[in-house]
Amino acid sequence: MEQLLEWMEIIEDVRQHRKVRHSIKDILIIVLFATLANADTWEQIADFALWNEEYLRQYIELKNGVPSHDTIQRVMGMIRPENLQQLQRKWQELLDSNEGEKLKKIICVDGKTMRSNKREGTKPCHIVSAWSREDGYCLGQKAVEEKSNEITAIPKVLESIEIKGQVVTIDAMGTQTAIAETIRKRRADYVLAVKGNQGNLETDIRQYFEEQQICEELKKGSGYKKTTEKAHGQIEIREYYQTEETAWMYQKKQWKGLKSIGMEKKTIRKGETEKEEYRYYISSLCEDIELFSRAVRGHWAVESMHWHLDVTFKEDANTTLDKTAAQNQNIIRKWCLSMLKLIEIRGTKMSLRRKRFNISFAPAQFIEELMKI
Repeated sequence: MEQLLEWMEIIEDVRQHRKVRHSIKDILIIVLFATLANADTWEQIADFALWNEEYLRQYIELKNGVPSHDTIQRVMGMIRPENLQQLQRKWQELLDSNEGEKLKKIICVDGKTMRSNKREGTKPCHIVSAWSREDGYCLGQKAVEEKSNEITAIPKVLESIEIKGQVVTIDAMGTQTAIAETIRKRRADYVLAVKGNQGNLETDIRQYFEEQQICEELKKGSGYKKTTEKAHGQIEIREYYQTEETAWMYQKKQWKGLKSIGMEKKTIRKGETEKEEYRYYISSLCEDIELFSRAVRGHWAVESMHWHLDVTFKEDANTTLDKTAAQNQNIIRKWCLSMLKLIEIRGTKMSLRRKRFNISFAPAQFIEELMKI
């Protein structure tokens, strides 16, 4: 906790010093703790501070009392998101128990639109995030005005974080030759989804794997893996195929470091019905079916994070119009998401949404436990 407070002291404050009544550190601690304790709106955050003022004074000064919700929002709109992201990353690195492990980490890149962050004549923020599947936190992010701008934002996100030696996964929109080159230049590997946005690339890969003899040969070797899971009243069978046989691809030279292609065949059985889904990929990985399948399956982590922002933190219902404040609040939510996974409540398995609800009854107790981890 002392380290966290020390880092907060160095965040740049662009306000006129003589007019400052509430410090950046005070505001950040209030927003962070309140968000953990089930506060979603600026009004609720201010209410949390009023009810927990005595506890908060153990860490922050509050020399002019508890700030109003308008003040909290205004100050959050003055903090550079890059600085807040760096603060969150420092805290996570302090807790990182996987340091030194040789396991390649899966870095999932995807975008999410903050649907309520718009006013007439403007578009809502669309935030591209790089999510570490193994660590469970956001490594970096970039806000753009619309989803189509993901293509330009992804390289900027990747250049702002350390990806050397890791595996980057991106959905089909981000499957671009320039992005593949950026990843390889940063000495990382990629597993990129392929759909119809890359000319005949998907068609060629699909037709290759439609050859039954090819798939049968892969099943006999090391380029095949099959898993079976029961979930939501249905059986999900996933079959992964990967091969380095890519000499036939006339597009290969366009993709920096391309070494293999792959397919995931997903069979869903529910009652007497059965449905099959196919997804195709290009990758800089040599044949390694365990790593390939982990990357393909692991990309769900960033989608799960986006789901939690909406369901656990009600992000899509938040109507903050100041785009900087909204982006900073998004960073705080992701930070709290990683914190919630560390907190254990009564030894009972519960959803993260229910955890927030429980923390709201005794925030001091659970925040103290968190800071001792």
